[in-house]
Formats: sequence, C-alpha cells, structure tokens
Amino acid sequence: MKIKHSPRLAIDSEVVLKEAVDRISQANQIGQPARRDFLRRSLTLGGLAMLTGCTLADKTSVDLALTRISRLNDEVQGWLFAPSRLAPTYPESMITRPFPFNAYYGEDEVREVEESSYRLEVTGMVADKRKWALSELRAMPQIDQITRHICVEGWSAIGKWGGVSFGSFLRHVGADLGAKYVGFKCADDYYTSIDMATALHPQTVLALTYDGQPLPPKYGFPMKLRMPTKLGYKNPKHIQAMFVTNTYPGGYWEDQGYNWFGGS
Repeated sequence: MKIKHSPRLAIDSEVVLKEAVDRISQANQIGQPARRDFLRRSLTLGGLAMLTGCTLADKTSVDLALTRISRLNDEVQGWLFAPSRLAPTYPESMITRPFPFNAYYGEDEVREVEESSYRLEVTGMVADKRKWALSELRAMPQIDQITRHICVEGWSAIGKWGGVSFGSFLRHVGADLGAKYVGFKCADDYYTSIDMATALHPQTVLALTYDGQPLPPKYGFPMKLRMPTKLGYKNPKHIQAMFVTNTYPGGYWEDQGYNWFGGS
C-alpha cells in the first residue's frame, strides 16, 4: 500500500508507520528536554515529515509534526491494544521493597488529603453524578493484583495494589461505555486521561490499598488508578475527580509532548 501526496511522490506507508512507532517508542524512554531533540532529528528519517505534511523549517512546523506523529502512535497503540490480554502478575516474594516514590515533585511535597472530608467527584457522561466517600468505595467488592509498574524514565518495580475494579465502578455509575475518554483531576494538580478500552480492562483498578494497607500518601492516598498496561505517568494519584467524555482531555505530561496512549 502507498500513501500518495503528489503525482510524483509516494511513500511506503508500512515502512514509515513502523519507523514512526519505533522512534516514538524510543523517545518515550527519554526524559525532557532530550525527547523533543530526539524526535526532531528522527523526523528527517524515513519520510516522516512528508507523512505528516509538514516541513522542518521552523519550530511551529516541528511541533505540529511531532504532535501528528504522536497522535499516529496513539492510534497504532489503540489498534494493537487487546482488552482481554493480561499483564504479567507476580508472587508476593517479588514485591519491590520499598516501592519507589515517583512524582514531578519531591517526596517532602506529597499532598495530604483529609479522609473525613474527601469525596470523589464523578461527572460527564454518567447517569449517577453523586460524590463518593471512601467508606462507600471500600464497601464495594475489592480485588488486588501484584503487577509491575514501568516508568518512562527506564526503571520498573513490582507492587501489590488493591481496590475496586474500575470497569465495575464505571458500570455501577452508569457511565457511557461507548465514550472515548475518562479524565482525572488530582489533589496535586496532576491531570491525565485514558481511553475507554483501558478503563474497562480487567486489571485496571481504582486502588485504595498498597500491600494490604490503606494507600499511603506517597503512593497516592486517597486513591490512584492502577493500570499495569500503561506506563507510570498514566497512573494518576490523589484522584479527586473523574469524568467521562468524548472531548480529548489531554494530560499533564501529554500536553508537554509525551505519548498520550502510553501503553507499556
């Protein structure tokens, strides 16, 4: 199959697509600001600039090209995502102790959330928009998993997370399961969003505990979304609000150039 951009120009779409995915996959392992320099150089290879319809003559064109390639990568990852395929699980003997702290700020800046006054806000394309107390969430059926957290910075760790199946919670509140996105807002001003297929994955958990104990503040109290099928930055902590929508919500790192789908 060929993608034709003019009567004189044809690009092998399969080769270009593979190179785009490979390049952004490599870039997802690189921190900012090296990421954008890496991708900028990559755009000169394999016709990627032609694929996006952009030139590389100025920063605006580069940013547009990067955005379009990142969106292409999101689409490819979405196509490849298998809702029934499970991430590996591990025995308790393999839990990483202590589990690393990770955030865009230092551990001494961890947000403290008051349990007694906490309420989870649920809005958007859902039937039940009431707010949830932690006691109500803890009263729902609980599951747990021992899975690997994979960080975009290149390290990984195995932890034990417990809580409510997120798919079950979405069904319980009457979420529109045909919607495209679920977005999250957090107490530490972090925000992100995921695709509905990942939200409904059987291993996606609204985590309330870590290693059998209430979720510690440094790991995201009062709750985090635990997704072993996503890279670490897609797993929001200190969740205060969530919403179901068809409007692209972006994310804290995603709006700075990180891949939105973020599959591991």
